[in-house]
Amino acid sequence: MKYCLSGIFILLTWFCAPTLRAQEEFIEPPSRHLTTVPFTQLTGGIIILHALIDSHPDTLNFVLDTGSSGISLDSATAEYLGMNPVPSERTIRGIAGIRKVNFLYNRSLHFPGLTVENLDFHINDYELLTTVYGERIDGIIGYSIISRYILKIDYDSMKLSFFSKGTMRYPKGGYLLKPTISQLVSQPMRVKDEKAIYSRFLFDIGAGLCLLLSREFVDDSVFFSKKRKRYIKEAEGLGGKIDMELTVMKEARVGPYKFRNVPVFIFDDEYNVSSYPYMGGIVGNDLLRRFNVILNYGKGDIHITPNTHYSDVFDYSYSGIELYLLNGVIIVGDVAKGSPAEAVGLKEGDEVIAINKNLLHNLNAYKIALQAPNQKIKIIIRREGEMREFEFKVRSIK
Repeated sequence: MKYCLSGIFILLTWFCAPTLRAQEEFIEPPSRHLTTVPFTQLTGGIIILHALIDSHPDTLNFVLDTGSSGISLDSATAEYLGMNPVPSERTIRGIAGIRKVNFLYNRSLHFPGLTVENLDFHINDYELLTTVYGERIDGIIGYSIISRYILKIDYDSMKLSFFSKGTMRYPKGGYLLKPTISQLVSQPMRVKDEKAIYSRFLFDIGAGLCLLLSREFVDDSVFFSKKRKRYIKEAEGLGGKIDMELTVMKEARVGPYKFRNVPVFIFDDEYNVSSYPYMGGIVGNDLLRRFNVILNYGKGDIHITPNTHYSDVFDYSYSGIELYLLNGVIIVGDVAKGSPAEAVGLKEGDEVIAINKNLLHNLNAYKIALQAPNQKIKIIIRREGEMREFEFKVRSIK
């Protein structure tokens, strides 16, 4: 047996030597830092990046979104910049509809210290998102850019770093996820209420919520306790507004990290955005922002490290009203039946003048004020030219 092993070793050495040399020639170089840019955050942890398109001098606001399979520009922004989209037969799908889109081909996007070329922007109407967040939304950055680089998102410093593709050493104290990445990101997770369920979820940092489950998944799995109370709430997404139910689940686990009493939305997924039964729903950035994240699509890696927001309290508030910024005026949108806001007489279309004596007319500040469970809210509105004051207590869904 010894002579046989010796012979095999010699043969392996002879045949493998060229292969080893070839591997040495193709060793991937280390990734290089390209640039670091600041970002801002809106309600639910939504990330806003600032960039320029082509040679236009106007700074535009883009949402960073792992839930987008491309890159897009708002139709009003394209018109303002004098751009002429080309019609196409391609469609995009969102929670409230499917629509055909036009394209702007072979465009460039400029960040401080980095220009990304050869981008095909599809055109969509983001007026609703602008009214929801109170900030101009000019477009969405998705797979078309994320897949070209390694991105480090640091929620502590509010900065995003671009690195070239290559080998990268991930920081200690975190966890390496190995999702399925095919333009969109599918990550296995464990969710638990009456019982535990394992499923895949769309990893979506462009969604300003913790979890979004399709009603079909909820009904088929029967994992929610029947005692769970559900609250009606209006939400917004691609295609328009849609009614959802809001409740709390006992537990959600991302890798080894466990979160208890997590707010969750349940919706009728008419357009199968969640790709059920392959996936159960969407995990959004109100949960994911609790980690500093490295997106390395080239390696199929997402590395997460708990940050200073890891133990932030979830939003358990329920007022029953939605606020929108329209033409510089903050108005009350949908008022849910049976909600605290409806009980005191607030109505859709009321113009908000102040909340808790805050007259600054800042939509984000007003939304934060409404996120205080069990706290009394004083709201002054204008209705048909008459000023009125209402007071109600924000309910907790927990």
